[in-house]
Amino acid sequence: MLMETNSTPVAPARPTGLTAINHTHHHNSQPQPHKHHHHTLPSTSILLIILPILILVLLLSILVITVMIRRLKSVKNKDKTKENNGITISRNCLFIAHSTINIKASPDVRGGCLYGGSSGRIPSAKFRGVQVFSYKELGVATEKFSEANVMANNGCGVVYRGVLSDGTEAEIKRLHREGRQGERAFRMEVDLLSHLHSPYLVQLLGYCADQNHRLLIFESMLNGTLHHHLHHQPPSLNWRTRLWVALDCAKALEFLHEHTNPSVIHRDFKSSNVLLDQDFKAKVSDFGLAKTGSDKINGQISTRVLGTTGYLAPEYASTGKLTTKSDVYSYGVVLLELLTGRVPVDTNRPPGEHVLVSWALPRLTNREKVVEMVDPSLQGQYSKKDLIQVAAIAAVCVQPEAEYRPLMTDVVQSLIPLVKNLSSVCPSKSNS
Repeated sequence: MLMETNSTPVAPARPTGLTAINHTHHHNSQPQPHKHHHHTLPSTSILLIILPILILVLLLSILVITVMIRRLKSVKNKDKTKENNGITISRNCLFIAHSTINIKASPDVRGGCLYGGSSGRIPSAKFRGVQVFSYKELGVATEKFSEANVMANNGCGVVYRGVLSDGTEAEIKRLHREGRQGERAFRMEVDLLSHLHSPYLVQLLGYCADQNHRLLIFESMLNGTLHHHLHHQPPSLNWRTRLWVALDCAKALEFLHEHTNPSVIHRDFKSSNVLLDQDFKAKVSDFGLAKTGSDKINGQISTRVLGTTGYLAPEYASTGKLTTKSDVYSYGVVLLELLTGRVPVDTNRPPGEHVLVSWALPRLTNREKVVEMVDPSLQGQYSKKDLIQVAAIAAVCVQPEAEYRPLMTDVVQSLIPLVKNLSSVCPSKSNS
């Protein structure tokens, strides 16, 4: 028996669940381009990041180059300064300077020799180098330090007349060694006189530091000390020579105070430290107590009170405060010695006249009394007009208050016309 077959087509089963959804999506979605989200930065953003970095690098490069150029210039300038100013370190130099000293140009300065980063004028051949001597050499020069060659004997040492191996006449000072102060004085004298050169300072020819011996060799000053000529009978200096000596000493202190940097304070300026050469030209000596001044505006330094009674400025003697005005006071005392012929302190004189400054100061502004004060050995051989002017200079130099004392430059400018007037009448400076 034949079975009847249904020929109606059978629809496929509808997919269910996720399979149906995927299948529907697969058939219904249209093909679309494939997208990738890479977040690409635009070119302007790149420039904004790179440009500041390039500018920073450029600025740093310029800064480094500028610093290098300045350093090169600095080195070159130092080399030029050394070449132009003649800064040399002598092989014979034993000591290092305690401070930097610069010499300023001055028409009276013949030359300067400095070291330690200082600058100065090129020294003339006369001032090139200070010799170092052995004790044996100086023994030969002084005939074994013969008593016959003794020129002076004081608290600092003994001065001998000597002749060096090259025939140069010299004064050889053998120092008394008194501990650290004696050594300091020797070092200071060598340091300063090796490097500060002026026609108004005694010239240091050499020194000896052989074992425990300390000796200084100076140029020969044939007429000895100013103190000897003023205070040992018979007095031998006329008015003209006294004015020349006053000017020479003023120029010496002017050089120390105002043509060196920092300034140099002598601290022991007195008539026995003023030496006279064969033409009675004065030069200042003995720098063992000298101090270099302060760089401060008032130039004041504190130190031990050292020096010679009668020459000490009152503020220095009482407080130990030292300035260049302390030297100005001492100079005023020496000027009074030149005027009066008296020593700074003389207890043999009547009461009220023991101390020269105290006695003279009230009289210096009175013309009649100034004439009465004049050294009798001058026998009236002087210009009264010049006398009054010199007395006025002395009066301001020995003022009790330091601020009222003049600068040494002012003193020099005040004395120059007086000396010029003398020179026009009596050209010769030699004492006669």
